[in-house]
Amino acid sequence: MKDAINAYLLGGIAVSCLGIGVFFLGYWRSSRDRFFLFMALSFWIEAVNRTIMAVTGSWSEDASVNYLIWLLSYALILIAIWDKNRPQR
Repeated sequence: MKDAINAYLLGGIAVSCLGIGVFFLGYWRSSRDRFFLFMALSFWIEAVNRTIMAVTGSWSEDASVNYLIWLLSYALILIAIWDKNRPQR
């Protein structure tokens, strides 16, 4: 029962991240601002990570692989913020 609930919740998080990524992609298509593209990629990486966690049954978020994926996802967000705020030539 607990495994089914975990899989259901991870699936919900994955679908939410996928939807947020599509939302940012829509803004990127209208503005061509790389900030939105980086944000979409970050959320899609998180969606893939949560999907893999649900499919493989690795509920533990303590695994170092998950931390590396989160590091990549959050690094994309930081790069997006840095890129948006750097001086224009």
